This record gives sequence, structure tokens and C-alpha cells, in this order.
Amino acid sequence: MHRHLTAGAAALALLSGSAQAQDLLFAPGEDDSFNWASFDEFTAAHDLAGTTLTITGPWTGLDAEMVNNVLAYFTAATGAEVSYTGSDSFEQDIVISAQAGSAPNIAVFPQPGLAADLAGRGFLEPLGEDTAAWVRETYSAGDSWVDLGSFAGPDGETALFGFFYKVDVKSLVWYSPEQFEEAGYEIPATMEELAALSEQIVADGGTPWCFGLGSGAATGWPATDWIEDILLRTQPPEVYDGWVDNSVPFDDPRVIEAIEIYGEFARNEDWVQGGSQAAATTDYRDAPAGLFTFPPGCYMHKQASFIPTFFPDGAEYGLDYDFFYFPPYAAQDLGNPVLGAGTLFAITSDSPAARGLIEFLKTPIAHEVWMAQSGFLTPHTGVNLDTFASESQRAMNEILLGATTFRFDGSDLMPGEIGAGAFWTGMVDYTTGADAAEVAAAIQARWDAMR
Repeated sequence: MHRHLTAGAAALALLSGSAQAQDLLFAPGEDDSFNWASFDEFTAAHDLAGTTLTITGPWTGLDAEMVNNVLAYFTAATGAEVSYTGSDSFEQDIVISAQAGSAPNIAVFPQPGLAADLAGRGFLEPLGEDTAAWVRETYSAGDSWVDLGSFAGPDGETALFGFFYKVDVKSLVWYSPEQFEEAGYEIPATMEELAALSEQIVADGGTPWCFGLGSGAATGWPATDWIEDILLRTQPPEVYDGWVDNSVPFDDPRVIEAIEIYGEFARNEDWVQGGSQAAATTDYRDAPAGLFTFPPGCYMHKQASFIPTFFPDGAEYGLDYDFFYFPPYAAQDLGNPVLGAGTLFAITSDSPAARGLIEFLKTPIAHEVWMAQSGFLTPHTGVNLDTFASESQRAMNEILLGATTFRFDGSDLMPGEIGAGAFWTGMVDYTTGADAAEVAAAIQARWDAMR
């Protein structure tokens, strides 16, 4: 498995004789786990010497360093000078620069909603049907990624405007392998088995789940991920899409059913560490602590790929913790849906270099260089998973590659007053005892009042 270059290996890279390779994190050709053929083929087909490519995105700090490490290969291959600028206020900055006619060549959007808005106002350039066809054929659940990156332009015609690159996965359940092994529990392959396991844990005197909805002003958001994942496992993706844009009302019986299934987990006092009232107030960062106590305070915790950040210091993947895919219902025929998020690249000021970068992002090497660093998942089916810097990232990516449907976090796609407001607070109300239908009706009423 590939790791960061050691100082010695880095020195070898500098002495490799290639002037272009001097700033590259991994010297081309030195590690055959990388797809250097894709780099060589791209280099042979693209000469952009003398051009400049400007990119703006949300990545700062370490993420900015890592994307610049990737962009160095584009420079080495094409001769184009690349300038990436990261900003914590990216969403505001890109709107201002687009309206002023001073947008960068490429903008990296952390949510499709803003990209869709700018596409409709004529501030984004279509990527073309060839790129759409490439995504369909090359990305796992390719149709999902085309749909997520396709928006109506100013003429009302829908086209692909966004190329997804760098993805996060939310459909994960975390657990302690040691605790599971000691109790004789097996990883559930279906939602029916997950419910049966929860019942078995209670019968054995344990508590199956840790919950934590607390997040300051954003309290409630962890429950929205549950609802979204459950809706994808009980209804076709078209229902999810309609719910997100409100063509399926929030108080539709199918949505209420998903809320009530969440309640079967979160409102079952025997299933939740501390009970449902505690679940609503426990900070999400503190919630998984029960996985690491002896005896365990809980056996499972559903949360996105970032949660190990808040695990105890020294906790090791595969030893102290692991995860499994939040499974589908055996009684449904809905494949393996995956919920997550991600960033999409869009052209905000067209140029040959901008088009060249989109072509570069199609190469396995453009993905593998970030895979070999950290914090990167990809639906690209042509990458070598051995380039991942950690086994946990590789395992998450295998879940992503096994997806038959991918959907973006629904609350992030809804209007802010709903997805970052009424939905959050409504799920706290429901978790603590309110009626699902009444909560859903109140959220729909808020949406109706916005029209």
C-alpha cells in the first residue's frame, strides 16, 4: 500500500532528471501502483504551455496543499501555470466574481445547489455530452453523478455543468470489532438483520445504539442523515429527488414512514444509550464515546466518514473500531444506495486550459495522487485502490464503488430555511416525542410559506 514519500524517496524524486517532476509528490514511474500510463497519455495529448489556469474553491489549509499536489501534475503534463485560491467564504466570493465578470476559470462547488443557480443565470459553461457519457461509463452509479451535475441553463435546457471529484460517504455504521467478536455478533447484510441484531443486543443486556443530535445552532442535523438514508432504502430514488425539490411534499406518507422508521431506532428507550431525550441533547462529537467503554455503552453508531476525528486518541482502525455499510432492506429491490456529499468542478470562465483540466480529472492518476494522501474518495472505477494511504479509506471507497445509486445529502440541497432550519428542529421535536405526521406537516407549512 502506498504511503507518503519519505525524505529519502522525495530526494530521489528531485534527482530523477525530470525538471517537471521536481515539484511532484510522487515521481512518475517510480511506484507502479499508480497509473502512470494515464499520466503519460494525457501529457502526450495536451500542450498548454504559456497559459494560466485560475481555480477557486472551498479548500484551505491541508486540503489546499493536497489539491495543489494534484494540480502540480497537470502543470507538469501541460505546461500550464495553475493558481488555486481557497476561501472559507467561497460561496459568497464566487457569486460576486461571477456577477462582476471576473470569475476564475474553474470553481469548485461544495454543494450542487449554488452551481445550479449560477448555471441557470448563465455563469457556468456546459461540459458537453462526451463528458456526460464518460461519467456514465466510468463512475460507479454513473447516472447518479450525471444527474447530480446536470442543471438547467439560461435557455431552460438541462446539461452537464459539474464534474464531481472528491466525495464523502455518509451511509456508515461504526462499531468495535473486539466488542462484536466477544459477543458473537455478525455484520448485518440487510436492514431486517440490523433490527434483529439490535433486538439481540438488548436481549443480551446491552444497548445497541449511540445517538447524538447536539450541534449548537445546527442541533438536529445527524437525524436528517438517518431520514435520507432510510428514504433511499424504502423508496425509489425518484421519490427522494422529489422530496428534495418538494414536488413530493414533506408530509407525503412515504416521507412520514421514513421518519417513523428512524423513530423505531431513536425513540426506542431500550435501543438508545441514555434514552431518546439524551439522544436529542448529546453532542454529536461525544456520541460515539460509548463504543470505546468497557462494558460498551453502545455497540453501533451511524455517522459519516469524518467521525473518527472525534474518537479517543490512539484508537486504531481495524482494532478499536471499524464500520459497515448501512444496509438495504431485503424486502425492497432498490439495490445499494449510498448517501454522501462531494465537490464538483465547473467552468466559470472558459479556456483551453479549463477544458484541459476537466480532461485531466478523468485520468486515474488525478484521483490516485489525492488517494495516496488522505481524505479523498472517488467513484472512478479505473483507479487502483492500492494507492490509498489507509485501509479505512480503501474500505470506504469500496462501499462507494458498490453503490447502485448515489444521492447527495438532501438537507444540503433544500432551501436553507428548510434543510438547515425546520428539518433540523423538526427532527429534534420528533426524537423527543412529537408526532411524525405533525412534524412533517409543520415543515411543509414552512416550505409553503416561502413561496
